[in-house]
Amino acid sequence: MAGILGLLGGKENIEKAAKKAEAEKQKEEKKKVTPLPASLFLSHNTALGPPYRVLIDTNFINFSIQNKIELVQGMMDCLLAKCIPTVTDCVLAELEKLGPKYRLALK
Repeated sequence: MAGILGLLGGKENIEKAAKKAEAEKQKEEKKKVTPLPASLFLSHNTALGPPYRVLIDTNFINFSIQNKIELVQGMMDCLLAKCIPTVTDCVLAELEKLGPKYRLALK
């Protein structure tokens, strides 16, 4: 008789554990968030606005030299606003390491 009661108690525990797991699963369900169109980015993020500070790397400088594009004028044409180019020390050091071939970019 004690063996039967022990089995019934085990069955109830299994059912309780299953209900508990199902409740936790429902809590963990993620909400679906619909993505906003990219065209609304600047209208919602009002902190972004001209004058833009543009961080320039070595590849950007090399590309502008190869295609004979004025650096600042090209940025202004692209972004249709005033741009302030920002070149870091590491970019200047990299241009110095490239040697005499890139002296124009260094200027």
